[in-house]
Amino acid sequence: MTQNPKDSPAEKEGLHPRNPHRFQYNFKQLIQSYPALKSFVKLNKYNNESIDFADPSAVKALNKALLIHFYGIANWDIPKNYLCPPIPGRADYIHYLADLLGSCNGNVIPTGKNIQGLDIGVGANCIYPIIGAYEYNWRFVGSDIDLVAINSATQIIKSNDSLRNGIECRLQTSRSDIFKGVIKPGEQFDFSMCNPPFHASLAEAQKGTLRKLNNLGAKKITKPVLNFGGQNAELWCEGGEEGFVRKMIEQSALMPTNVFWFTTLVSKKDNLAGIYKTLKKVKAVAVKTVDMAQGQKVSRIVAWTFLNKTEQKNWQRKRWMEVRNNKY
Repeated sequence: MTQNPKDSPAEKEGLHPRNPHRFQYNFKQLIQSYPALKSFVKLNKYNNESIDFADPSAVKALNKALLIHFYGIANWDIPKNYLCPPIPGRADYIHYLADLLGSCNGNVIPTGKNIQGLDIGVGANCIYPIIGAYEYNWRFVGSDIDLVAINSATQIIKSNDSLRNGIECRLQTSRSDIFKGVIKPGEQFDFSMCNPPFHASLAEAQKGTLRKLNNLGAKKITKPVLNFGGQNAELWCEGGEEGFVRKMIEQSALMPTNVFWFTTLVSKKDNLAGIYKTLKKVKAVAVKTVDMAQGQKVSRIVAWTFLNKTEQKNWQRKRWMEVRNNKY
């Protein structure tokens, strides 16, 4: 049967080729999966179906629909004012991580429960582990300094059968530590990932949110209502993004054999010079930068390892060889 061109959404620019969100949202299908989304869908100025991305309730409803439709997550919610992440960009990080692992495994992506990732700052939404568990059947440990976020993510896991045996949440009780207190003695992770706080202060975070909201809508907005939500620890920290990432790099050097690839998002290109300088200082064996783009938004993943070629090969042989046969 020939498909109607109107039923074939246009492909978005820049998203990973395995990202299921690389096409424009099919709101008819999403509403079938989550009928409550219907009340938020309107025609925009281009006469296309869309939602008001400045409306937190609309964004949350869209996320629920996407999680049901693409990932089979029927029970997902977050506390009020916590980060409601844009799922397409989060999925891109996961798929590029898969490529990174595959590049060290004969270009075959290792999948299955033997592969374990550490999500630094899992948040109340638990999005990265949800996507990684569904797409590649990886196991995850998610850490956070916020007990409310940990309890929320744990509730999401308990409420969905597909997540119960593959994701564990751990509270980081020290605000000065990132890996210590989370990684257990002798525990190994095939990768760590992090979406670090973007801003250096609450005022900067609020200013950035107002700018984003005014770019989204026609009305001038002066009150910093967050369309994607966000608590202080999710949005800002002393030193901002660069300060957080540089601290992460310094602390990763204290656990060089516990993680194959340490990775983080870096949103601000100007922060790269200081980050590379810190990586050189701690004598990272290999550093990779993966560019990502979603429309006009450009970001990148910075990855580093302390394992030499022999250690990488031994890791790959020990943990990945048994999962080489997969659909990728």
